[in-house]
Amino acid sequence: MASWQAHGLDVLMRFRVKRGLKGLIDVAEARRVLAGAELPVPIGVTYRPDVVGGIEGEWVSAPGAPKATLLYLHGGGYFACSARTHRPITAAYAKHGFSVFVPEYRLAPEHPYPAAIEDAEAAWNGLLELGHAAGALTVSGDSAGGGLTLALLLTLRDKRVALPAAAALLSPWADLAGTGASMRDNAKRDAMFTVEGFANCSSLYLGGRDPTLPLASPVFADFTGLPPMLVHVGAREMLLDDSRRVAERAASAGVAVELRVWPVVPHVWQLAQFVPEARESMNQLAAFLLSHGPVAAMARAA
Repeated sequence: MASWQAHGLDVLMRFRVKRGLKGLIDVAEARRVLAGAELPVPIGVTYRPDVVGGIEGEWVSAPGAPKATLLYLHGGGYFACSARTHRPITAAYAKHGFSVFVPEYRLAPEHPYPAAIEDAEAAWNGLLELGHAAGALTVSGDSAGGGLTLALLLTLRDKRVALPAAAALLSPWADLAGTGASMRDNAKRDAMFTVEGFANCSSLYLGGRDPTLPLASPVFADFTGLPPMLVHVGAREMLLDDSRRVAERAASAGVAVELRVWPVVPHVWQLAQFVPEARESMNQLAAFLLSHGPVAAMARAA
């Protein structure tokens, strides 16, 4: 049974974000609406600007020795948001013992596909150059950042670069062609987005390219050789089938994958840490990454 806070967040997002974005075609105004939807950030967390692999970003950490290092790729439709807007999630990861690097990858339409993938790859390579062992590193991302996480994994695999130990995906946007049934079936139930909104975002990012390109829409890719992954998504989301199909593609390729569908919660509800389901989701995501990253690496070493 969903909490009353989850129901309240659903209503809040409908009035604050979905209404604000409806019909918007101006990129600057849409960015303003999304940036204005920032939610409270956990206290006791430090944010330090840095450049890793030539990509600007920030390290997010909490007091105490870090248990692991995480590369986090923020969402925002590939055209909006930043490390700052996603601090509720990255701070939650930090509270679980992660040292989190969040790259400020280039955004569309100024920098269309594949700029974001190139920057994510550069940040990953930068972490390796700093001496981090790939087998102890993990990757996570939400929405467009979830799709970008998959694109990064596919790129690393194809280039025979060391892969992270595991990946955690929060409502990944993995089909820019919008072919999933939930894109239509959940159009009214989704608390944030519209069919037109997704189409506009896809167009901004792709710049006229084929939306079924595997690195743009990983649901059309072969997942063979990818690391274990955990996927969380809301039952009312238009992107529900993106997550389902990611899990199906992973399972059919022999990749260890777990999918959890949550009732009522809106898209990337983990940003709202005052919601019990957000805290529970982050607990599960963090535990999954820790168990597959540093813990597994230490076991192999032993």
